[in-house]
Amino acid sequence: MQGNEQMSLVGKSVRITGEIFCGQDLIVEGEVDGTVTLPDHKLTIGPQANVKAAIQAQDVVVVGAAEGTIEAQRVELCSHSHLVGEIKTPRIAIKDGAHFQGTIEVTRPAGKNDPLPMTAAPLPEL
Repeated sequence: MQGNEQMSLVGKSVRITGEIFCGQDLIVEGEVDGTVTLPDHKLTIGPQANVKAAIQAQDVVVVGAAEGTIEAQRVELCSHSHLVGEIKTPRIAIKDGAHFQGTIEVTRPAGKNDPLPMTAAPLPEL
């Protein structure tokens, strides 16, 4: 988070069904069912949170439970997190003790869409 940017919070007793679009960092401590879009910001799914959503964000940190799809530049699954779904990201960290069931697609970082050169070193003779 930048110096004087604010952060939004979905509290423990809050349940949201529908679409969330946020122009700042967001911490979810309650329940969310729907879509969460934070194009240039960080989403933190807190330890008591329960999120069932299609998520698009700059960074996603999962501490609690989530189900759905995550598309982000960086994803971190913390040690007691529980995630079922699909992840699409160029950078991922999965800490010991995290539970993950689903698929991970490691993509290129934003702005790095040029194809890699196809060069191969000659195989050694046996």
